[in-house]
Amino acid sequence: MASQNKLNIALCGSGRIGRVHAANIAAHPGLNLAWVADPMVDSAREVATLYGAFATGSTDDVFADASLDAVLVCSPTPTHIDLIRAAVGRGLAVLCEKPIDLDIDRARSCLADLAGNTAAVMTGFNRRFDPAFAAVRKRVAAGEIGRLEQLTITSRDPAPAPAAYIAASGGIFRDMSIHDLDMARFFVPDIVEVTAHGANVFSDYIAEEGDFDSAVITLRGRNGELVSITNSRHSAYGYDQRLEAFGSQGMLRADNISPTTVRSFGPLGVEGADPYEPFFLERYAAAYRHELDHFVDAVRTGSRCFPGFEDGMAALILADAAAESAATGKTVSVEGALHK
Repeated sequence: MASQNKLNIALCGSGRIGRVHAANIAAHPGLNLAWVADPMVDSAREVATLYGAFATGSTDDVFADASLDAVLVCSPTPTHIDLIRAAVGRGLAVLCEKPIDLDIDRARSCLADLAGNTAAVMTGFNRRFDPAFAAVRKRVAAGEIGRLEQLTITSRDPAPAPAAYIAASGGIFRDMSIHDLDMARFFVPDIVEVTAHGANVFSDYIAEEGDFDSAVITLRGRNGELVSITNSRHSAYGYDQRLEAFGSQGMLRADNISPTTVRSFGPLGVEGADPYEPFFLERYAAAYRHELDHFVDAVRTGSRCFPGFEDGMAALILADAAAESAATGKTVSVEGALHK
């Protein structure tokens, strides 16, 4: 590929998140959206028409294109491993939405098949690229608050997903908490223990699926760091996304984001503010753009994509451990498991 030319990228999946990626690809000066692939070919055509791409119902057409440089995978989770294998086999870079799979054995098998050739595979943990969270992490790494002792992550959705989504999601720990588990590793890479509790406090259909609508996870790092993750499938006041890092010399905090910083003061109350951003598409819009920027830079320079395939596996191992802990009531050791 010529470094001065745009990279040709294919999009696998044209659903809600696929459309976000399609718009970001189209707006990126270094990318050309070449293909949109989706078995629901009418959906693929709709997105492809918007951005001047080819549409197909089969990824075979995508991987037959010798001019392609990269693939962005945002199709259903069960397709991720096969598409990663196919892309790497063609020498293409891959940005794959989380999770890489719901089965850690399938992920390990894929890693073995790739024979360590995962430098150009990126897992879509976009929250690492959120400006506020990334700034906190950078300042923690620079020693601003001394030794990191406690990390507190709060993530609550405004409302539970539909029953059909919950049934295929893999459960709250693999579907929702996995973002926060990766964020925990972003700050504390070496996690050794996982303790989790799940509860059913408001959703009958989530309980009927054998899943939880609420969860609290505690992680312990090798150097004694404690990470607390609070998740809920609903929040009456909107999409709740916060992070706090506490250290020996101080604290850093990233709070929720509203469309404006305007505050109202009156006889009925003070500090009234706009509602929080409604959901992840709005709250993490910048993170998705920065994630794509990093992917493009890595492809152009030949540097390792970050977070990589192994990071996707590590988050899944932690999610599995959390599910086991919640089911058994026991703390689960992951000593050494994240580095196999």
